[in-house]
Amino acid sequence: MNLSSTLWRLIIILLSFPIERGPLLPAGCQRFNASGYLTVKPAPLFLIGSNLTVYCRIPTCRRSFTISLQLNSETVASRKKVNCTTMMFSLFNVQEPNSILRCKLMNDQQSTVVAGLDLHGGLPPDKPENVLCEMSRSSDFITCSWERGQETHLHTTYNISLSRENGTQMLLDQIQDAAEITISRAKLDENNTHQLNIAAYNHFGSSRSDPFSLCVKDIVIPETPRIMQIEFGHNSKAALLQWKTSGSSESLRSDVRLRTDNGSWEVGEGTEPTEGLIQVDGLRPLTDYEFKMRTCSSPGSNSSKRSFCSKWSTSVGGKSPGKGPSQQMHVWRMLGGLGAGGLRVVTVLWKPPSPDDYSGAVQNYKIFLGNDRKQEVTCPAASSRYSLQVPAELRALSISAVTSYGTSPPADVPLGRSGDFGPILRELAPAANGSSVLVSWSWPGSRHPSTSGEEPLHYVLEWTSVPVAELQWQKVAKDQNSTFIRGLSAGVRYNVSLYAVTTRGVSAPSSALVYSKEQKPASGPSMSVLVHESGRIRIQWDELPVVKQKGFITNYTIYLQTLDSSNTKLSVTVPGSSPRPLWLDCPEGALALQLTASTSAGEGQRGKRICSQPERPAVGLLIVAAFIVTLFIAIIANLMCWRCARQRIKQKCVSWGPAWLHENLPKLGNSNAIRLLEQYGSEPSFSSTHSDPPLSPISVISQEERDDVYPTVHVDVSHGGSGPTAETPLLTSDSGTVLGDSLLEHVSYKPQIATSAQLGEEWKETEDEQRDVPSYGEEDKCVSGGLLGAFLPSAEVDFSDPPLGLTLSSVGGLLWPKTPETTSFLNGGFLLGRRGTENEVEADSPPLDLQQGEIMTADTEDTLSQRTVEATLTDGYFPQAAAVSSTTLWDAQRQQGR
Repeated sequence: MNLSSTLWRLIIILLSFPIERGPLLPAGCQRFNASGYLTVKPAPLFLIGSNLTVYCRIPTCRRSFTISLQLNSETVASRKKVNCTTMMFSLFNVQEPNSILRCKLMNDQQSTVVAGLDLHGGLPPDKPENVLCEMSRSSDFITCSWERGQETHLHTTYNISLSRENGTQMLLDQIQDAAEITISRAKLDENNTHQLNIAAYNHFGSSRSDPFSLCVKDIVIPETPRIMQIEFGHNSKAALLQWKTSGSSESLRSDVRLRTDNGSWEVGEGTEPTEGLIQVDGLRPLTDYEFKMRTCSSPGSNSSKRSFCSKWSTSVGGKSPGKGPSQQMHVWRMLGGLGAGGLRVVTVLWKPPSPDDYSGAVQNYKIFLGNDRKQEVTCPAASSRYSLQVPAELRALSISAVTSYGTSPPADVPLGRSGDFGPILRELAPAANGSSVLVSWSWPGSRHPSTSGEEPLHYVLEWTSVPVAELQWQKVAKDQNSTFIRGLSAGVRYNVSLYAVTTRGVSAPSSALVYSKEQKPASGPSMSVLVHESGRIRIQWDELPVVKQKGFITNYTIYLQTLDSSNTKLSVTVPGSSPRPLWLDCPEGALALQLTASTSAGEGQRGKRICSQPERPAVGLLIVAAFIVTLFIAIIANLMCWRCARQRIKQKCVSWGPAWLHENLPKLGNSNAIRLLEQYGSEPSFSSTHSDPPLSPISVISQEERDDVYPTVHVDVSHGGSGPTAETPLLTSDSGTVLGDSLLEHVSYKPQIATSAQLGEEWKETEDEQRDVPSYGEEDKCVSGGLLGAFLPSAEVDFSDPPLGLTLSSVGGLLWPKTPETTSFLNGGFLLGRRGTENEVEADSPPLDLQQGEIMTADTEDTLSQRTVEATLTDGYFPQAAAVSSTTLWDAQRQQGR
């Protein structure tokens, strides 16, 4: 015993080992114990649609088990217990021709099949119909066929009998489950008529056909053709079949059948260009086809009046080639302006050829320039537009698509303009789906191109979104007056233009704006308040950008709300075409305003909220303006009266300006020569004792030399006697020394003596300048600061000295040195001296102010007699002095000596 047999024994033992009262079975298998049997009435072979009764019997009674019946694995519910060993089941209207019955014993733990039976159903045969007998002219056999009718699901036998017209039986044959029989041609008399009968029978019944009259000369059919060759050529939509037959092909027509991928046979659309050729159209490129054909003759003299056709030829297969494009592409253009050298930029637009018009793939596009097409430009296959520069006089431009199986016919690009107006857009109606627009147009009046002798070719409809995006277009046939634009976006404005292309060129466009579907505006307009008065307001707003309008603006709504405790809310709606700026009536007080725009889809979002206050009355503005002007005038007046500030400003201006601007020149009006010229209108008299000295050269000397040239002269005056009268002229220095005419003679230059009237006029001018000099005391100090602090440096000036009248510097200050400075004042006919330094002002004598006509008293005389007049002659030029009266200085001295 080998190892394999031992293993098989073990497997059998395991499978037979009882588990839960039964052996171990493979999955899906059932335990079988053929201890019972099944009985079917009327029989296991039944007529389809019948009702059956099935009995299941077991040998012994087993009360713990239940008897059940399954039909094709489905439990039969209708059952009746006959006894403990028999159960009856009813089957109604059984339609399955083949079924399986199983009888089982079942309990909670197991199920056992005790019997099984196969059921067979069938139908009686139908009457054989459409009996047909055929034979070719060269054939030795006659083929007769018939239609069997519905399937019987049982074996059906057909008896064929052939007899002469007198009833003599010539042939009796039998065939099973067939619909065709072959009869030898030699058994028939070709000149006589025979009768053919076909009878069919099976287990459930029989049937017989109608007698068929058979005459050999009436059943002859053309010979079966043979397909010799299949040609597809350049056009993959058609195949040309070359065929041949052994008989004559005259007066014969051909039928073709074809199929693809072993599908069902279909009748092909065939034409016969010549004898022996048939063309089959309607094919698809790059497809495997299988063809077969037959030939048919005209109807004979038989009673059926049918045409006789040959048998189908043997099938022949072939694969159709790829197809090249056969239609012109749709083309358009965009014309640019003329550039350098008379060249014009032309952008050529085209639509790729339809996929149904070619097979394979597009390799590239070729643009041909001129009628001769010698110049060409190659464009990539993925492109749909190309810009190129062409001469302005170029009138011919065409384009073709190049595929792997051919090139499309050239399509002409229209370049010229016809100069005429084209059709007018009548209606742009958005479709219900929101992505399409129906565009319709018409020719106005008598402007159709056919009336002017030009032939219309087609229309071109182009559209682009606003703001301008990529141009889209489509070609429309010339016999149409409407079309749909598809693929539009809701809420986007489109500019649609229509062109008519004729034999003369392209017409002028007709344009219109349209939305495929309007939406609510995306935002509110920006608004501003121009004027806000009591009870009304004037507003202005900007137009919304087109991308935010989402539709045609029909109206605007202005929302007003008061900002006071009443919180009043108002709204005003104005048409979208209303003029702007706009006046509106409004409540009193401060307002908050918002603006919305509306389209046919509804009102959009509110714009930015702005607040506005009404303007104040004009009286308040006048009061404010008057207050500001008054304050400004007060400040200016204050500055004018503030001597220290004025002086400081003057000093600043002098320091910033050129040197000649602040030089004090001698007054020419005090010159005797000029005065005489004005008085007598001629040269001055030489008899005058006060003539101007001749001018001498000017030289610069040092300080020491200056002191020697211009010495200081002292004159002592006695205190006795009565005081001088008003007519006594005095010239005093700051020390009270009186200078006489005799002493002045020692000076190199004698100043001219002016009259009292002239000095009075000069005194008035000087008095105006010194009118604002403050009185004595510490309150006369002026400190620069405040608003003028940035402009005036910090300085303190003491004006505690009394005013001393006219100074010498007012007359000849340009010629006197600044340090030390000797200043002479003339007041009321007396010349009082005052010495000043660069840093401070020091008064040596009290003020003496005597007017003309007054007589000096003894007190005044004593005061004068106690002073010594000192004149420091430090400059080479003396200011001019006035003669108070004809009394000489020495008279005054004598009065003092008394």
